[in-house]
Amino acid sequence: MIQEAIRKLREQQSRVKERSPQWMVAEQLMDLVRAEPQCAEILAQDLEVEAMSITEAEKKIKAYADGHKTGNFSCVTPVEAERVLREFYGLPERGAGATGIISLDLADFLG
Repeated sequence: MIQEAIRKLREQQSRVKERSPQWMVAEQLMDLVRAEPQCAEILAQDLEVEAMSITEAEKKIKAYADGHKTGNFSCVTPVEAERVLREFYGLPERGAGATGIISLDLADFLG
């Protein structure tokens, strides 16, 4: 499902200008899905709906930035953008699906 979500993100990304805010939303979502595979299915389904596109997600981030201006300056940190994206797509909070179990391969430590 990770590859499906990434495929859909890349497809939408190909329709916007490289390095534009919308393009960067797709990049951040791909990073999120790779780090938290449990989000992939939700995201893949949402991306089927035009109202849930990366363009619409970017509008939510811009609205957040506009609402938190200091004078003529506005900025959204990566953490803030992630929170906005999680709310927009209904994704669980960071680490919500974590089991707390760490898996190690001892062979990685042997010369």
